[in-house]
Amino acid sequence: MKQAPAPPRRPRIAVVGSVDASREYEPPLSATDQVRAACHDLGRELALAGYDLVVFADDEHYVETLVARGYAAASAPDSRIIAHPPRHQDYAPVLPEGSRVRVTTIRDTGAEWEVPYYRTLFEVDGIVLAGGGRSTRVTGVVALAHGVPVVPLAVFGGAARQVWVYLDGAGEHVDREDVRALGESWSSGSARRMAEVLRRQMERRAERRRREERDRRWGRWRESAGLVSAILLLLAALASIVLAGGPGPADPASLSLLLAGPMCAAVSGALIRDSFGRTPSALRACARGLGAGVVSVLLYVAAQLLTVPELLVELDARRLLFFVVPVGFTAGFTFDLVLERLRSPGGPQVAPPPSLGTRN
Repeated sequence: MKQAPAPPRRPRIAVVGSVDASREYEPPLSATDQVRAACHDLGRELALAGYDLVVFADDEHYVETLVARGYAAASAPDSRIIAHPPRHQDYAPVLPEGSRVRVTTIRDTGAEWEVPYYRTLFEVDGIVLAGGGRSTRVTGVVALAHGVPVVPLAVFGGAARQVWVYLDGAGEHVDREDVRALGESWSSGSARRMAEVLRRQMERRAERRRREERDRRWGRWRESAGLVSAILLLLAALASIVLAGGPGPADPASLSLLLAGPMCAAVSGALIRDSFGRTPSALRACARGLGAGVVSVLLYVAAQLLTVPELLVELDARRLLFFVVPVGFTAGFTFDLVLERLRSPGGPQVAPPPSLGTRN
């Protein structure tokens, strides 16, 4: 029996921050008379947008508790609250009567709350910050550093306002319009705008990931194509030895094989060497390998002509290919290494001659 496909994973949004009147915040809290209603409205918009809510505690001073109540009151279909409380605490929120929200508690075995807390931040799809102190600020900085969409409610002050300042220019998934929207005073439509800002950030992040994945696939394909081409060229170079005839007067066929064999080997060596580089470029490798092959084979043949002027009268191309093909491959494989050595600031270093000692 064919199984039904699994439902798509819903985005998970974490809420972090606190608005405890007995604490001192830097910067100080502001517009505290609007915090409860704002968090309630924001929770409702997150539920209607189809997000799962990630919380860490059930306390009146934490904004996640206020957001969770609004989230549960929306009674949106398939809505779920995922709680990550410390090991020694329970999560038992007071939900509105008739709420259809499901509560899932995930308890970590660690004794310290920081480890599961920050681990969870890397698993969520977005983070909402409001008020808060040092932990909220660290949460925002860590999220920005790892490209996690962040919505800091700057209007309520606290560490979230500091994160809002850092948000400008934090990455390509954040634009200036979103930053300005997050800094505006709270009004009746602000919760919906915050949810829209979060959605746009997540869409840009998803598009960036798709683009990076396409680039990785394209890079792997180029690497494979380069290595396959290197293998084929090396086989072609070896085939030139097989196809070369015996000794005889030089003709276009024997000269073509004498030149093509080492050139194919040189390009093959350059492609193989290029595959180990940080920024592979098959076209650049082919050009370097071809140049190295031409220079190496012509220099060798020229040296042979100077030694044996009658070389082309009785040319043994097969015998020469046994030597020039390895020479061409070596030239292509080591050409960029030699070039980098020559371009180094100190140039090639010559070892000093051994000391002959001093007279007594």
